[in-house]
Amino acid sequence: MLCGTMAQVVLDAANLKKAMRHLAKVDPDFARALKEVGHPQLREVPTGFGGLMRSIVGQQVSVHAARSIWLRLEAAAPSMEPTEFLALSDEQLRAVGLSGAKMKYGRSLATDIAEGRIDFVALNELEDEAAIAMLTQAKGIGRWTAEIYLMFAHGRPDIMPGLDLGLVIAAQHLKKLRKRPDAKRLVKIAEAWRPWRSAAALLLWHYRRNMPDWSAREPKPTATPATKPARKQVEAA
Repeated sequence: MLCGTMAQVVLDAANLKKAMRHLAKVDPDFARALKEVGHPQLREVPTGFGGLMRSIVGQQVSVHAARSIWLRLEAAAPSMEPTEFLALSDEQLRAVGLSGAKMKYGRSLATDIAEGRIDFVALNELEDEAAIAMLTQAKGIGRWTAEIYLMFAHGRPDIMPGLDLGLVIAAQHLKKLRKRPDAKRLVKIAEAWRPWRSAAALLLWHYRRNMPDWSAREPKPTATPATKPARKQVEAA
């Protein structure tokens, strides 16, 4: 049992191994998944404006497309400082592949950081929900984006992005559910995985990517209202 506040614990390589042992112990389905696909790898992104902008770039596009856009953006603004991003013209941002909405969100976010409305020193001291609230005050930063950023940039160990489609699909298969869970049900299922829900998310993404007969096991999608929230986001890792 972990002592202290989980916000003070970072999901690093050593803690990821500890988390996998915990998840296998509390959930037989995770124990099975680990035997079938092995351990997931830790994923890290930069903190600050660069990490948040990377999350914005990844919204509603495939992992491959997001990576290509991000590499071009990094080449255009190597320091990934807010002031450097703000100095890029609309033409330059369109050339790297940013949509009009993402250009607007990026400029708004850079301004919020430059003017102190988002304070990364203060962010580190906040509990998860308070940190999410600070981030989501910015245009273009919804709950999913804030959660993904906190998981990958700050190593927050106990976050479950319920709106992530990849997690929804993986959880459906892992738990052998007849229908895809909506965000609320996924978060409820994930209560059993505390205090390592971020590690559980990494394992679910890893499970989805590596099942050798995944296409054969894919259930027919069900046209229910429960699927709608999850469709807003694509797999994050």
